[in-house]
Amino acid sequence: MLAAKLTSRLTLNVLRRIHHGTHYSCVYSLSNCLLHTTKGGRTRDGPHSDSSVSRVFYGHGAIRPSLRLHETQHYGRRSFSLSAATIVNSAPAAVQPYLRLMRLDKPIGTWLLYIPCTWSIALASDPGNLPHLGMLTLFGTGALLMRGAGCTINDMWDRDFDKKVSRTATRPIAAGEISRMQALVFLGGQLSLALGVLLCLNYYSIALGAASLSLVVTYPLMKRITYWPQFVLGLTFNWGALLGWAAVKGSCDWSVCLPLYFSGVMWTLIYDTIYAHQDKEDDVKVGVKSTALRFQGQTKTWLSGFTVAMMSGLIAVGINAEQTLPYYAVLSTVAIHLTHQIYTLDINNPDDCWKKFASNRNLGLLLFLGIVAGNLWKERQETLLQNEEEVR
Repeated sequence: MLAAKLTSRLTLNVLRRIHHGTHYSCVYSLSNCLLHTTKGGRTRDGPHSDSSVSRVFYGHGAIRPSLRLHETQHYGRRSFSLSAATIVNSAPAAVQPYLRLMRLDKPIGTWLLYIPCTWSIALASDPGNLPHLGMLTLFGTGALLMRGAGCTINDMWDRDFDKKVSRTATRPIAAGEISRMQALVFLGGQLSLALGVLLCLNYYSIALGAASLSLVVTYPLMKRITYWPQFVLGLTFNWGALLGWAAVKGSCDWSVCLPLYFSGVMWTLIYDTIYAHQDKEDDVKVGVKSTALRFQGQTKTWLSGFTVAMMSGLIAVGINAEQTLPYYAVLSTVAIHLTHQIYTLDINNPDDCWKKFASNRNLGLLLFLGIVAGNLWKERQETLLQNEEEVR
């Protein structure tokens, strides 16, 4: 009640200033300030809300919801945007622990799992056509379910680790909100729904999708035995680069799918190594390994190598898929972004690591748009060639 009164009083004062000539930006700044200081208005997850005991696929602790709850008032009008965290917090109390277990309130992991699927689906589309909307929807649903299943598996494996780190001690299993048996039943439900999605595809895709389950189950163990868990994460996370094409075409064209898969793995090594640098101290404390601990001061050199490998793979994809000018123009933008990302990276600044990591979602979506535009350009090229032939 007190916060509401303060909000209305301060907003009224600013509106009075606007009436006397104060710039509109004051309202914007004030509304943001009130949003993050008023009770119940804060939905932003900081870069240290979880340990690297679980990475992107299994619930990056530093996940900031891609949408925030905003309420701004200007001349009596209000606009709202709803965040994933707000949706989870609005659910019944008995359901919330399960939604948090599958990281529904932290959607960036789902995005990074889904994006390689979109690349593959778009590349498999016929020249001049947009990607199949039904396939994009189906794979989006599958990504949500499989990411949730991966988070559940991870938390079941890492219950004892999570209890030792303050940022992960509040996870549902570690905190005792959900028992291991309840988590196991919930996992069975998620996998059953994911199987239902998979069965909507052709037989080739069903077999290919089922083959990825071993990676999903074993990835959480990798950080105990190797300094390269990010590589295994890359193998897991980018399986959609193979599956998307197979779902559209009925089988894989390995000249396109393999370099796309390879590029996706290199991309995961880039962004998840950057993320891992946020949690170096916690990794050492709980006794888990990461590429951040492996590379240390040579991180930028390694990331530069991964970037060269990723871009080389994407060029091979473009050549073999007969991509056009828009695709290569976007590749240039992607290369510039990654170069700037690595050059300006401060591996000892968690906030900077978070910003660099989070920017990769937009980078992935940009590449998707480049593939779509390149595919549409093919029809234009064919039309121009036909016109030239008619003129001759």
